[in-house]
Amino acid sequence: MLSLSRALGRRLFSAAAAASEGASAAAAASPQVVRKAQNPLEEFFEVERSTEDNQAPPHYGRSWKAAELRLKSWDDLQKLWYVLLKEKNMLMSQRQMLNSENMRFPNPERISKVKKSMCRIKHVLTERAIADPDPRRTAEMKRMINTL
Repeated sequence: MLSLSRALGRRLFSAAAAASEGASAAAAASPQVVRKAQNPLEEFFEVERSTEDNQAPPHYGRSWKAAELRLKSWDDLQKLWYVLLKEKNMLMSQRQMLNSENMRFPNPERISKVKKSMCRIKHVLTERAIADPDPRRTAEMKRMINTL
């Protein structure tokens, strides 16, 4: 079953890669074109980057700091949480696939950065919940004060 899913996944990704090569010529003419996933399964794997000799390996960012997260609104934190969750899912899927093929996962520190950021979001939300246990009641009180 696992080998069947791998073979199917490889065919799907190779077909998508062939389709994207045709689209890359059009994308070169229009720099604002964003490549969308042809197959929903593509979102579980990272787009392969060229590893030419003259290029340095890509540098991935750092984890979010709690001080930066405290400045964000509730909606921004929720959106960031789902972006990080998707990234974590993609990295874990890629790591599992590479481990099953006895290959090395290229940047294992990325997973810890994502997990650390998610932990810090939880921490910031816990701080907010302790400071204001019922934000709806506070919003109602502010509205009442403003009407007076």
